[in-house]
Amino acid sequence: MSSQDLILLPDENDRLVNFCGSYNENLRHLEKRLNVQIANRGNHFQITGEGDTVTGCCTVMQTLFAATEKDFLTPEMVHLALQEASIEIHLPPEKPALPPIVIKTKNGLIKGRGENQIGYLQKIVAHDVNFGIGPAGTGKTYLAVACAVHALQSEQVRKIILVRPAVEAGEKLGFLPGDMAQKVDPYLRPLYDALHEMLGIERVEKLLEKGVIEVAPLAFMRGRTLNNAFIILDEAQNTTVEQIKMFLTRLGFGSTAVITGDITQIDLPSEKMSGLNHVLKVLQEVEGISFTFFSVRDVVRHPLVMRIVEAYEAFESKQKMTK
Repeated sequence: MSSQDLILLPDENDRLVNFCGSYNENLRHLEKRLNVQIANRGNHFQITGEGDTVTGCCTVMQTLFAATEKDFLTPEMVHLALQEASIEIHLPPEKPALPPIVIKTKNGLIKGRGENQIGYLQKIVAHDVNFGIGPAGTGKTYLAVACAVHALQSEQVRKIILVRPAVEAGEKLGFLPGDMAQKVDPYLRPLYDALHEMLGIERVEKLLEKGVIEVAPLAFMRGRTLNNAFIILDEAQNTTVEQIKMFLTRLGFGSTAVITGDITQIDLPSEKMSGLNHVLKVLQEVEGISFTFFSVRDVVRHPLVMRIVEAYEAFESKQKMTK
């Protein structure tokens, strides 16, 4: 590890605020991408990390500060400056496993139970795109909502976006009464239940009114770019290949996406391939994407739920063997 001091001139407050970004988000972006630590007092900065990476980080910071003379810095500009500098090749190996994540909510602390849940929370904190796959009752959706609430309350993101394909009830959105949020409400009830438990009903309603929590039908996501948001796609096993590809390419700067689903509970027409199944074949080796696979042993609901899931798995295995 090494440290390097950097003084950015001219010492103009407006340019420094522009350079650091809201809540120092530009500095945090550099730290995350380059695995360095940046401390500053005014225009005096200290960068700590691996030697070559620290040198490269200083160069990028000088380039970005120069740009503040005429431009307003955005996360996209920071990202492009890093790409052009080509210094991420100097990144050291991944850090060892993080300590267990504990999330504080209105009704107490939330933490993972068991190795899979603990790892799931750690991956969500460390990755921008995360998949939680497994049977009902394993906490994959509940923990994703907890992470979203934490990210919102700690001002890591500006909004939470809840997305879910509306297919399992056998009804189309156009036949359901009410506005768009009311049409999708029945499908998002598990997400709402978790939000109500963590934030309280009144707080959730106010955030919905302000658009800080947004309900977005999957079919209406096309064409959007989602920046500074925590996006949860629930029941992803009921997306088509085209839908999940479209969803994954909506991700913008400063955003985190969690995709949850149970590949044993697919309700799509038989001729349609599940987008979640397809993702497992296409993206599992892509760097920066995490996968957590839950099993019946991770079920945290009523003990009977675990036995029910086990019984169905055993029955389906016998059915396949007899065919």
